[in-house]
Amino acid sequence: MTMDDRVGMTPGWPASNNAMTSLLAQNWWAIALRGVFAIIFGIIALLMPGAALLAFVLLFAAYMLVDGILAIIAGVRAAQRHERWGWLIFEGILDVIAGGIAVVWPLVTIVAFVFLMGAWAIVTGALMFGASFRLNIPHGRWLMAVAGAVSMIWGVLLIIWPLIGAVVLTWWIAAYALFFGVALLVLAFRLRGRRHDAAVAPSGAVPRGV
Repeated sequence: MTMDDRVGMTPGWPASNNAMTSLLAQNWWAIALRGVFAIIFGIIALLMPGAALLAFVLLFAAYMLVDGILAIIAGVRAAQRHERWGWLIFEGILDVIAGGIAVVWPLVTIVAFVFLMGAWAIVTGALMFGASFRLNIPHGRWLMAVAGAVSMIWGVLLIIWPLIGAVVLTWWIAAYALFFGVALLVLAFRLRGRRHDAAVAPSGAVPRGV
């Protein structure tokens, strides 16, 4: 029996795969927290779609206003130090305008928000799908891959049909969040069973065949 077998690592896998598994196993609680928050968010969006949409718009407006003000302040300070400040001021003004539009015309903001969420889902899903191939198959690779694929499909559908209705959109978000959260919880508890093995002998620390 090799040392890899005794500590729970998968013999024959590249060292980078075992290192990825070891890192995720030691931080399984962070993945579990992401899953719990995703499930809570999904339940709220499913039961109160109107409130969820309004929260989206207000959150976006608050972010844009704060980010715009900070950008303007940074631009003013850069001008005082005789550094480049034009783009900072321009960006800040655009952010403040976008935040104001979100407050005054929330429906327009929702349409724009659909495209933003679609792009976000595609990017994060692709990153998670790619990262899944660095995780060993027995440790939950397919769960991470499925979660990433669902995220990408959901993002594409949002971009193709942006005017499906606010309520239906919120239900899509809720379903996505619930599935994503459950998948992360299952993955987290599968990794939890490996955390002690990963702590004893990280992959690559001891040559195989000992």
